[in-house]
Amino acid sequence: MKTEAAVVAEHIFPVEVFYEDTDMAGIVYHANYLKYIERARSTLVRELGVDQRALKEEEGAVFVVRRIESDYLSAAHFGDHLEVKTGIKTVTGARIVFQQDIFREAMPIFSALVTVVFVNEAGQPTRLPANIRLLLH
Repeated sequence: MKTEAAVVAEHIFPVEVFYEDTDMAGIVYHANYLKYIERARSTLVRELGVDQRALKEEEGAVFVVRRIESDYLSAAHFGDHLEVKTGIKTVTGARIVFQQDIFREAMPIFSALVTVVFVNEAGQPTRLPANIRLLLH
Protein backbone atom coordinates (compact mmCIF):
# COMPACT_ATOMS: atom_id res chain seq x y z
CA MET A 1 0.00 0.00 0.00
CA LYS A 2 1.41 3.37 -1.04
CA THR A 3 0.71 6.42 1.08
CA GLU A 4 1.58 10.05 0.60
CA ALA A 5 3.61 11.43 3.49
CA ALA A 6 2.13 14.75 4.50
CA VAL A 7 3.03 15.16 8.17
CA VAL A 8 6.81 15.38 7.90
CA ALA A 9 7.69 19.00 7.27
CA GLU A 10 10.47 20.01 4.95
CA HIS A 11 13.85 19.61 6.63
CA ILE A 12 16.63 22.16 6.06
CA PHE A 13 20.30 21.14 6.30
CA PRO A 14 22.99 23.82 5.92
CA VAL A 15 26.18 23.10 3.97
CA GLU A 16 29.27 25.27 3.61
CA VAL A 17 31.41 24.51 0.56
CA PHE A 18 35.04 23.96 1.51
CA TYR A 19 38.08 23.94 -0.77
CA GLU A 20 38.24 20.12 -0.49
CA ASP A 21 34.74 19.93 -2.04
CA THR A 22 35.86 21.53 -5.28
CA ASP A 23 37.63 20.43 -8.44
CA MET A 24 40.40 22.16 -10.39
CA ALA A 25 37.92 24.71 -11.73
CA GLY A 26 36.88 25.71 -8.20
CA ILE A 27 33.38 24.28 -8.52
CA VAL A 28 31.85 21.56 -6.36
CA TYR A 29 32.79 18.13 -7.69
CA HIS A 30 29.60 16.38 -8.87
CA ALA A 31 29.79 13.44 -6.42
CA ASN A 32 29.85 15.79 -3.44
CA TYR A 33 26.23 16.79 -4.05
CA LEU A 34 25.36 13.14 -3.28
CA LYS A 35 27.32 13.41 -0.01
CA TYR A 36 25.42 16.57 0.92
CA ILE A 37 22.02 14.99 0.36
CA GLU A 38 23.09 11.82 2.23
CA ARG A 39 24.03 13.90 5.28
CA ALA A 40 20.72 15.73 5.07
CA ARG A 41 18.68 12.49 4.86
CA SER A 42 20.59 10.93 7.77
CA THR A 43 20.06 14.05 9.87
CA LEU A 44 16.34 14.14 9.08
CA VAL A 45 15.88 10.47 9.99
CA ARG A 46 17.83 10.94 13.25
CA GLU A 47 15.84 14.08 14.15
CA LEU A 48 12.61 12.13 13.61
CA GLY A 49 13.81 9.72 16.31
CA VAL A 50 15.08 6.82 14.20
CA ASP A 51 18.30 5.30 15.55
CA GLN A 52 19.81 3.57 12.53
CA ARG A 53 22.49 1.82 14.59
CA ALA A 54 19.86 0.36 16.93
CA LEU A 55 17.79 -0.73 13.91
CA LYS A 56 20.74 -2.70 12.60
CA GLU A 57 21.40 -4.32 15.98
CA GLU A 58 17.76 -5.03 16.90
CA GLU A 59 16.10 -5.63 13.52
CA GLY A 60 19.14 -6.80 11.55
CA ALA A 61 18.16 -4.37 8.80
CA VAL A 62 19.43 -1.13 7.31
CA PHE A 63 18.45 1.57 4.83
CA VAL A 64 20.14 1.43 1.40
CA VAL A 65 19.83 3.73 -1.58
CA ARG A 66 18.08 1.93 -4.44
CA ARG A 67 17.79 4.73 -6.95
CA ILE A 68 18.77 8.37 -7.43
CA GLU A 69 17.40 10.57 -10.19
CA SER A 70 19.34 13.83 -10.15
CA ASP A 71 19.60 17.09 -12.06
CA TYR A 72 22.56 19.43 -11.80
CA LEU A 73 21.07 22.86 -12.42
CA SER A 74 23.92 25.24 -11.59
CA ALA A 75 27.39 25.02 -10.06
CA ALA A 76 28.28 25.69 -6.45
CA HIS A 77 31.67 27.18 -5.63
CA PHE A 78 34.19 27.33 -2.81
CA GLY A 79 32.81 29.48 0.01
CA ASP A 80 29.15 29.12 -0.97
CA HIS A 81 26.58 28.54 1.76
CA LEU A 82 23.99 26.05 0.60
CA GLU A 83 20.75 24.63 1.97
CA VAL A 84 19.62 21.06 1.37
CA LYS A 85 15.83 20.83 1.60
CA THR A 86 14.53 17.31 2.16
CA GLY A 87 10.95 16.13 2.11
CA ILE A 88 9.42 12.68 2.24
CA LYS A 89 7.41 12.09 -0.88
CA THR A 90 6.10 8.55 -0.30
CA VAL A 91 6.42 5.71 2.18
CA THR A 92 5.51 2.09 1.41
CA GLY A 93 6.09 -1.09 3.39
CA ALA A 94 9.83 -1.24 2.68
CA ARG A 95 10.55 1.93 0.70
CA ILE A 96 10.86 5.68 1.28
CA VAL A 97 11.10 8.21 -1.52
CA PHE A 98 12.73 11.53 -0.67
CA GLN A 99 12.68 14.76 -2.67
CA GLN A 100 15.91 16.62 -2.06
CA ASP A 101 16.89 20.00 -3.45
CA ILE A 102 19.99 22.08 -2.90
CA PHE A 103 19.70 25.87 -2.94
CA ARG A 104 22.19 28.72 -3.00
CA GLU A 105 20.57 31.98 -1.90
CA ALA A 106 17.08 30.61 -2.65
CA MET A 107 18.13 29.54 -6.17
CA PRO A 108 17.87 25.81 -6.91
CA ILE A 109 21.19 24.33 -8.06
CA PHE A 110 20.60 20.58 -7.66
CA SER A 111 17.52 18.35 -7.45
CA ALA A 112 17.20 14.65 -6.66
CA LEU A 113 14.52 12.04 -6.15
CA VAL A 114 16.03 9.38 -3.89
CA THR A 115 14.50 5.94 -3.28
CA VAL A 116 15.70 4.23 -0.11
CA VAL A 117 14.84 0.61 0.70
CA PHE A 118 14.93 -1.14 4.08
CA VAL A 119 16.84 -4.43 3.68
CA ASN A 120 17.76 -7.36 5.94
CA GLU A 121 21.24 -8.86 6.39
CA ALA A 122 20.78 -10.93 3.21
CA GLY A 123 20.11 -7.74 1.22
CA GLN A 124 16.42 -8.56 0.70
CA PRO A 125 13.77 -5.86 1.14
CA THR A 126 11.97 -6.14 4.46
CA ARG A 127 9.08 -4.22 6.01
CA LEU A 128 9.81 -1.07 7.91
CA PRO A 129 8.85 -1.47 11.58
CA ALA A 130 5.39 0.02 12.24
CA ASN A 131 6.71 2.64 14.65
CA ILE A 132 9.10 3.96 11.99
CA ARG A 133 6.40 4.06 9.31
CA LEU A 134 4.32 6.17 11.72
CA LEU A 135 7.22 8.58 12.30
CA LEU A 136 7.64 9.06 8.55
CA HIS A 137 3.98 9.72 7.73
